[in-house]
Amino acid sequence: MSEVTTNGEAPTVVLVHGAFADASSWNGVLERLLKEGVKVTAPANPLRGIAYDSAYTASLLEQTSGPVLAVGHSYGGAVITNAASQAKNVVGLVFVAAFAPEEGETLGEVEASSKDSVLNSALITLQYPTGDGTSVEFAIDPAKIRDAFAADLPAEQTALMAATQRPAAEAAFSEASGHPAWKHLPSWTVLATGDKAAGTDVIRSQAERAGATITEVEGSHVIMISQPQTVTDVIMEALAAVGAPAPVG
Repeated sequence: MSEVTTNGEAPTVVLVHGAFADASSWNGVLERLLKEGVKVTAPANPLRGIAYDSAYTASLLEQTSGPVLAVGHSYGGAVITNAASQAKNVVGLVFVAAFAPEEGETLGEVEASSKDSVLNSALITLQYPTGDGTSVEFAIDPAKIRDAFAADLPAEQTALMAATQRPAAEAAFSEASGHPAWKHLPSWTVLATGDKAAGTDVIRSQAERAGATITEVEGSHVIMISQPQTVTDVIMEALAAVGAPAPVG
């Protein structure tokens, strides 16, 4: 069993899922971290927009006792980038095929610049009610989810993902990101070389800009599902780094 500490207290790993998914997408990683004796939680990401989701997640992080290692997948990376600037107990960031936007960037504009992503062509538009009318949200066309999102998973599994996906509000892609926590926190990125959703090119450039320690893995956008051990290994590496005791003398 591994043991890591920060100021005498073991960090809690908080796994934040991305768009079109839920917390069960972390199950393979959760199982492995729990076996390692790591304190870990995987909360629900509302998927209602950068501002709302980041504030909600920051509140959860602040209510977590002790230091936190925030881990985000896909859109969840944008959420932890913002939330960790608000919550003062975050000691590191791990991006799993995840966005790490700069202040003022929108994910919609970033995605439009990708040569690797096919996500925009796979989306379908839906409506949901709000207090003063309706707003737009996006889902992935079930017929395209395997190619665009999870090409390295069996077709039977991607059919389940299509049926259980959670749409993301248009504001997740159009709202500008705030001050990025990666400017003051150490970060790690798991880069999926076959990422057609976020786009390998986008994730690589953002990880390099953030100064993240990059681990390249062959696989699709949902690398935490197809290769949970590799993702767990990177999280454990990050835990060891942020949990290292302060030097004496």
